[in-house]
Amino acid sequence: MIRSMTAFARIEWQANWGQLCWELRSVNHRYLDISIRLPEEFRRLEVTIREHMKQYIKRGKIDCNLHLQFNENKKKLQVNLELARQLGAAIQQVNGVITNINQPNAIDILNWQGILEPGITDVEIIEQSILEQLDIGLSQLIANREREGTQLATMIKQRCVAIDQEIKQIRYELPIILQNQRERLQTRLAELIKLNSERLEQEITILAQKMDVAEELDRLNAHLIEIKQTMEKQSVIGRRLDFLTQELHREANTLGAKSNHINTSSHAVELKVLIDQMREQIQNIE
Repeated sequence: MIRSMTAFARIEWQANWGQLCWELRSVNHRYLDISIRLPEEFRRLEVTIREHMKQYIKRGKIDCNLHLQFNENKKKLQVNLELARQLGAAIQQVNGVITNINQPNAIDILNWQGILEPGITDVEIIEQSILEQLDIGLSQLIANREREGTQLATMIKQRCVAIDQEIKQIRYELPIILQNQRERLQTRLAELIKLNSERLEQEITILAQKMDVAEELDRLNAHLIEIKQTMEKQSVIGRRLDFLTQELHREANTLGAKSNHINTSSHAVELKVLIDQMREQIQNIE
């Protein structure tokens, strides 16, 4: 199923230890870029969360924000003993080179930033809840991406139909346009130069070939068919579709450059408008 890269999901969950809230936001990006914001006490989950999300999302910029609010009876103060040891070792080093300085007491050390921090009980239970609710939020985010992807697919298919109609109209008008151009060239060349009929016919044929856009129309059709086939695939298709719309735009530009008739020029402009509209939608597909 086609997925948009733009979506949002918010999951709130209440437990006996407090409240948990996941906010997941997805926007367009050329590659997969996952940004995770966690409370300091649970930063160790970042790698696990990142690897888990990579299994389900392949493209887009994903912002994951976790908010936790704990009940007061689930908090207690903890001493960061490792940081306290490092601070004590640093004090001893300073004492070795500087004398006659006041020795810090326990209160001084406890007041040092990071030494005394709020602790949380039931850490493993909370971590399990964090990951479980992330899965729920991730499912919601993917469902929203797929819902918008369905809308994008509908709009892209509508543009494909419109482009196909433009191509058919050009094909229908082309023989008449070429014949008119041929007659105009024949009249003009006959007035300007004196050539035998065989040479004149050769010159007209060469000029007519330069104005012939049948190959461009064939390639436009081929790219259009490939876009429709690509949209039926159950995989990441955004980049492929973007490449194909670039090719469509290239052929439409060539068609406009070779056009020497107001009708063909008008169709070429309309093609480029439709292709740009399609590409704008495709930029949002995973």
